[in-house]
Order: sequence, then structure tokens, then C-alpha cells
Amino acid sequence: MTGGSKYEEKIWLKNYGKDVPETVEYEELPMIEALYRSAKDYPDNIALIFEGYKMKYTELLEIVERLATALADMGVEKGDRVALLLPNTIHCVAGFYAIHRANAIAVSNNPLYSDRELEYQLNNSGSKVLITIDLLANRMINLRPKTQVKQIITCGIGDYLPFPKNILFPLVAKGKGFKAEVKKAEEVYTFKEIIAKYPPNPPKKEIEWEDVACLQYTGGTTGVSKGVMLTHKNLSCNVQQSIWSWFPEFKPTASEETHMGMLPFFHSFGITCAMNCPIWAGATIVLIPRPEPKPLLDAIKKYKVTFFASVPTMYVGMINHPDLPKYNLSSIKGCFSGSAPLPVEVIERFEKLAGAAICEGYGLTETAPVTHINPFGEGAKRIPGSIGLPVPDTQCKIVDQEGGTEEMSVGEPGELIIKGPQVMKGYWNMPEETATTLIDGWLYTGDIATMDEEGYFYIVDRKKDMIIASGFNVYPREIEEELYKHPKIKEACAIGVPHEYRGETVKVFVVLKEGETATAEEIIEYCRENIAKYKVPKIVEFRDKLPKSAIGKILRKELRKEEIKKIAEKKG
Repeated sequence: MTGGSKYEEKIWLKNYGKDVPETVEYEELPMIEALYRSAKDYPDNIALIFEGYKMKYTELLEIVERLATALADMGVEKGDRVALLLPNTIHCVAGFYAIHRANAIAVSNNPLYSDRELEYQLNNSGSKVLITIDLLANRMINLRPKTQVKQIITCGIGDYLPFPKNILFPLVAKGKGFKAEVKKAEEVYTFKEIIAKYPPNPPKKEIEWEDVACLQYTGGTTGVSKGVMLTHKNLSCNVQQSIWSWFPEFKPTASEETHMGMLPFFHSFGITCAMNCPIWAGATIVLIPRPEPKPLLDAIKKYKVTFFASVPTMYVGMINHPDLPKYNLSSIKGCFSGSAPLPVEVIERFEKLAGAAICEGYGLTETAPVTHINPFGEGAKRIPGSIGLPVPDTQCKIVDQEGGTEEMSVGEPGELIIKGPQVMKGYWNMPEETATTLIDGWLYTGDIATMDEEGYFYIVDRKKDMIIASGFNVYPREIEEELYKHPKIKEACAIGVPHEYRGETVKVFVVLKEGETATAEEIIEYCRENIAKYKVPKIVEFRDKLPKSAIGKILRKELRKEEIKKIAEKKG
């Protein structure tokens, strides 16, 4: 195709921000070594803040070393898997880095998963040790005989709290569901007793750059969940790519910044953008275990948060919070959004309120995860609605959806494929799936995208989310973008549902803003006025809330699954 050479030319480079390089001179520094460096360079900097409790870098490193010593004593060796089942607490950060210090592989698990899902992931990974919150401990003790897990370490929310919260917590925790009594069982230990028992001198172990550092399981909403193998190289390079792309002008004072750790650290987006990037810089992370609008706004106000990465639903929640006028958001220097498309309307409203830019980006679990970021800072051209430009050292192409080999012209949709140092090693124990996703070093994302004449990329939709109505290709995002502009609509999601005549027809699920009312015909008429006729939804369903993943991503597939079930029941 005529536009093919544009990808080889990397036409996006001309729009890089000031000081953003085409190629990064990477420090071959695994993340655990980055923590050691930050503790040496900024020993008195606050690394973590949890519910007001502040922990310095030197204190964090000591806990990491004590836990790594304990893991070695439990028989954890090079390449063994250690599972984490935790919200964003001090234990979660310390656990992730301690596992690497022990030269093991961190297996991140979602605390919201069912026992069946966790049993699969623990067995698939072959995890030997599990570090979990006490609220889940009894379930995990019961599940342990069905897995290869030998030891369980339990963590309590009250382990690290400031005065007087540490005094009051035991009195109110059980009643509010913040604490649970863990039943007695063999080889079950508390985090605090482990830290008190073991010295901070774990065995010296050589960490190889290309070794697997963690297994990140894909959501598994359809089919079998896959363990994405991310190496120390993947994690470290993606941090360096992100820092150089996102906020290079703040590098001299990066250690003075305060980041908000609202993204779950069991997700690759949270690991890289909310945990590893600040740790690399020696900056502060305000830990948010339950990312809801009010705690986020409270943290910004109290700790003068300067940077954070989040997801669209959190931005929507904050700008629609009834108490928003009471909060001063002026400390914010920049925000990053990913995991799902961020409607342009939401970007504009948030930036007007905060006075700071939201840089929309893109990534996948398989890419550690960042591959694209809108330019940020002096001389940068940011386009709301675009995922931006490929980060340094990232090659991208848009190819035909059928064969995956023909490069598409500029502006023409096709599947986005990616190559770079952040691309995964493969899927854990799944060679066939790896072979169909990684071809000649290129990762086939399954996402439909376009690239414009200036090298900016746009996600049109997931390959399998496309709706085919009367022979027309309908991309849900186009409909959702318009719905988010409606003054009464808070959230919206479009899906395709089976239709006898059209093949599929469009149905939209709508959550209205508080105090608003609307009719289905009103929403449909609005769409008729703003989008092509064949894209106009035929069915509108109003809901109080939409199903979301742990990181706040609207679960389109769950809504579709519900519709298929309804249709089957009617026919039955």
C-alpha cells in the first residue's frame, strides 16, 4: 500500500516533545536494583504513604530484604513463582520487590477473583508461596490443598498505620470488615512476624536481564486466562521508555514528585506507571487500596499529588463527584490515561477543572504495558482522542485484518502490530498461543487502529468487538464518543446483539448523571442527529452502573454475554 513506507520512516518522530529521544540509552538495571539506587540516592525521601503512614526508602528496602531472606529460608530458589494476592498496600510493594530480590518470579493475582479463577492461576503458575491479605486468608488456606502452594504469608491493613489510627484500628476493624481472624494452620505466617524474625541480609543472587520477572495474567473474560511472561528487561525498559516519553522535563526534580498509586498493582498498568516509575525516580507514592472518586480527590488535596495514571472511569467519577468544587486540584502537573478509550468530552472537562493535561496512551499486558503516549510538555502536540505516538524504540504497523501481512494506508483501519524491548517473552506454558500472537518479533495486538499523516495513532476498536450491521462495520467507540458528549450521560457502552434481519444491531447501555432523567427515544434521536444512520442504536437500556474490571474498565464482553443469555432464554 502507498502508506506502508510511513511506518518504516517513523513519521511520528517529528512530533516528539522536547528532549524525547528516538532511542533510549537504556540502563541495564532490573527494578530491584533501581530500588537499591533510590534508597542510596534518596534515603530520607518518603517512598510510600498509606492511610497517612509514611515510609522512607531506607525503611522500604529493609522490609524488602527481610522478606527476601524469609522467602529464601522457605526454599524459594531462582525461577520459582511466588504469588501476590493483595490490594495496593505497603506489603504489596515490598512483596513485589522482595520476590525479585529472591530471584523468583512474581505472580500477580486479582483479589476480586473467585476461588475457581485463583485455583487455575496458582496451579498454572506453579506458585510455591502465597502472600495475601488476611481478609482472604481463610479462603486461601482452604484452597491450598488443591494447589502447589506450601507457605502462606498473611498481611493486615492495620500493619502500617499512623497514630492514632493504629490504636483505634483493632477496635473498629472487624465490625467494618477491614480485618479478619485467620484460623490456625501449618506454615501460615503473618507479615509482621516474618519481618521481625528475619534479618535484612538475603543471599546474594545474580539477576539476569532476560529472566522472567513476573507473570501477569490476562483478564480471562473469555477462554482460558494466559500468564504473560514479562522479563526484567521488559519492566525496566518500559519504565525508561515511559519516563522519557511522559515527563522528561521533570527529570531533574523527579524525586520530589508525588504520584498517586490508584491503579491496582496486580495489573501491568499499575505496576509500571503507578509503582515502578516513581520507585525508579525516588519519588513518593500515595497508596490507594480502593480507587473511588472521594479517596482520590482527598489524596490530591491532602498530599498535593503532582502526577497520576488512571483509567477513564476514574476521571468520569471525579469530574461528576458532587463535592468536586470543594477540592483544589492545582497541584497536578500531568495525568496519564489508558486501558480503555478516554472520551474527548471527559478530557476537556477534566483539564478545565484541574488546569493540567491528560495524556491519553495505550498499551497491553503483553507490552509491560506502555507502547504509545500523547506527547507531553514543551513543544509537544497533543491530540485528544488519539493514543498518541509510539514511545522510543517502538516499531508499529497497521496491517490487514485477514492475513496480517499487508500494510494499510494512512488513515485506513487495520490491526495494530508492535515490536520493541517491552514486548513479552511469551505466554507461560502456552507455545501455540505464543506462536499465533508473536510472529517474527511482532506482537499482534488484536486492536483495530489507524495512523494519520503526522504519525498519531487512534484505536478504533477491538478486532472482535466490531459490530457488523447490515454489512456495515460499526465500531462501538464511535457511538460511545457521541454519547459521552450528551449532557445527561455519565457512562455509556455499545455492543452488537443478534438481529434476524441485520445480522447484528446496536444496543447501548447508559448510566445517567445524578438527578437526570431521559428516555430511550431521546437518546436514539440524539444519535440520529450526530452519527451515521447505520450506527444509530436501536435499543437503549438504562442502568445505575455498568460492570467493570478491577482497574475500572467497562466489561463490554460481560454485557454481551448477558444479552446472549437473555435471547437464549426467550427462545427456550
